[in-house]
Amino acid sequence: MTAEQSDLAWMHQAFIDVQTELSFKIQRANSSIGHSGAKGAVNEEHWLEIFRAYLPNRYEVASAFVIDSLGGRSHQIDLVVYDRHYTPTLLDQQSHRYVPAEAVYAVFECKPHLDKAYLQYAGEKAASVRRLHRTSVAITHAGGAYSPRAPFPIVAGILTARSSWADGIDDTFINHLPTEADELLDCGCALNDGAFDRFEGELKVRGADGALIHFLFRLLGKLQSLGTVTAIDWSAYASILDATKEEP
Repeated sequence: MTAEQSDLAWMHQAFIDVQTELSFKIQRANSSIGHSGAKGAVNEEHWLEIFRAYLPNRYEVASAFVIDSLGGRSHQIDLVVYDRHYTPTLLDQQSHRYVPAEAVYAVFECKPHLDKAYLQYAGEKAASVRRLHRTSVAITHAGGAYSPRAPFPIVAGILTARSSWADGIDDTFINHLPTEADELLDCGCALNDGAFDRFEGELKVRGADGALIHFLFRLLGKLQSLGTVTAIDWSAYASILDATKEEP
């Protein structure tokens, strides 16, 4: 084995160790916690820790509701990836965080396994975010102003420990993916069975070996390609106060 091969083997094993550790934590939570709500919260926190460790600091990750300037609100989302540099969260109360729709890059549901019901559920959660209104205004710079740009499509996915199908992430899984435009799942990871994404249009599936890191690196590439979120029209949010004010 050459020195280069040795280095690659070490790095490969290190990536596998991260996946093994996360899988163990989730398995331990599932076997030791009886209450399904508490179990789900612990598993969700493990995924949040992984995302916070591997995503650059320009991204914030949290469980949150997504809101818009028309008064719309999404379902509660297990894991929201949003801009942390330009966009404050709004109306935060203890564990309830509210993120403006314009700030959102991606949304994920954290579930115990992949099956038809959870795929449909994740799709419905994604749709509740994608259907919200997003504003966009011009950005002023020293030489003038950049025109408002159209918001990019919000990425949606699902995170699990395993697949419930005997063939893992294969034909049966693919046949049960949501097909409605707002409910499409762009990516996902089932730690013990593999990962998938359709970032380049065609569905790509990765086996269990290195699935977690493969998924994270592919997601990083996708987030990088999206650039920066649009500039929010804060006056639209301010107008909520006038819209709800009673006539004298």
